[in-house]
Amino acid sequence: MVMENAQLGFICPSAMACSYLDQAAQALKLSPDVVEILSAPRKVLTVSLPVRMDSGRVRVFVGYRVQHCDVLGPFKGGVRYHPHVALNEVATLAMLMTWKCALLGLPYGGAKGGITVDPRSLSVGELERLTRRYTSELIKNIGPQVDIPAPDMGTSAREMAWIMDTYSSQQGHAVPGVVTGKPLSIGGSLGREQATGRGVMLVVQEALQRAGRTLNGVPVVVQGFGNVGATAALLLEAAGAKVIAVSDSQGGYYRAEGLDIEALLTYQREHRTLKGYPAHQLTNRGLLTLPCTVLIPAALEDQIDVELAPLIQAEWVIEGANGPVTAAADAMLQARGVTVIPDILANAGGVLVSYLEWVQGLSYLFWDEPKVNTELEKFLRRAYDQVATLAQAQGVSLRLAAYILGVGRVAAALQARGLYP
Repeated sequence: MVMENAQLGFICPSAMACSYLDQAAQALKLSPDVVEILSAPRKVLTVSLPVRMDSGRVRVFVGYRVQHCDVLGPFKGGVRYHPHVALNEVATLAMLMTWKCALLGLPYGGAKGGITVDPRSLSVGELERLTRRYTSELIKNIGPQVDIPAPDMGTSAREMAWIMDTYSSQQGHAVPGVVTGKPLSIGGSLGREQATGRGVMLVVQEALQRAGRTLNGVPVVVQGFGNVGATAALLLEAAGAKVIAVSDSQGGYYRAEGLDIEALLTYQREHRTLKGYPAHQLTNRGLLTLPCTVLIPAALEDQIDVELAPLIQAEWVIEGANGPVTAAADAMLQARGVTVIPDILANAGGVLVSYLEWVQGLSYLFWDEPKVNTELEKFLRRAYDQVATLAQAQGVSLRLAAYILGVGRVAAALQARGLYP
């Protein structure tokens, strides 16, 4: 049951996303026609998902897939399962994915999907039936040359395997390229699971190197201890940084002398949460305002707002999550001399290795993990260098420089292709 919104103007990305687009468009001197095209998603899908629960009753969920722009190539973007998933959020993330892929030089356009559900409240069987129903409703709108989903918040390689199997069953043969982030046994890529967190680590390393500093002993705070935050913390600790605080949904945990990230991961695996871990406990607000060199918000959107911005004591804020700093707070941090490295650069490691997985799957030639990590580092350091160089040359923030590059490449492709009919 797919409903395609014929009036896309009513389904727009957030004001923050559109504001960044407008700023980049002004710097690029784009025509109003180009800006109007780039402001609206190309396709908005809303799906009704009736699922038979373990109890025998039927429950109906709502799912979304927003495809923003495909002038550079097929749509690409994650699928998230979370109670707060909403169409406006999905549309915003789809737009950000377009700029992210363009910034990195990937032949993709942006998309995003999601289901409004708490995955922890469902059994494995219920999650599988929900995922397969979602896939079947989108079957005509996804594919290796059309739209390639990937894991996001609340989903993992397991859900991607179900999507691939459902899609392949409809096609009559295995189609590993329909998703990325799959298990290795069915065409996944080595290095994919740690890719986003590894990218965050590389960005932190690059930022410090450009300031003439190293990671040795640098105090780091990480908000969010999911895949991205935990991986970033582990890799930063291994590179010499001192991770003094982390948090999950239950609260924050702090040790001035540094936390043992391996011990935290072991505790989390055993208890499924960090609650009760023997360390000084903090509120989310207390964690974000700790004195530190590097602050990595790697949880949800809008975590640092205008009330919190004056209290931030970090020198660098690295956006491990999508949109963790509001537009108004971003301006306040800039005015205070805090450097913010934007999400479309800082958390791009995931889509980079998704691209590498897609390339491997299409060629049926798979790489070892060192090669994957080398390619990830090459793409990410090149993008960082381009952003930093433009920011310095034009006297703008890293965020605006990243958007100028990303938006500019999409606009150039749009103008080269023209408007049909």
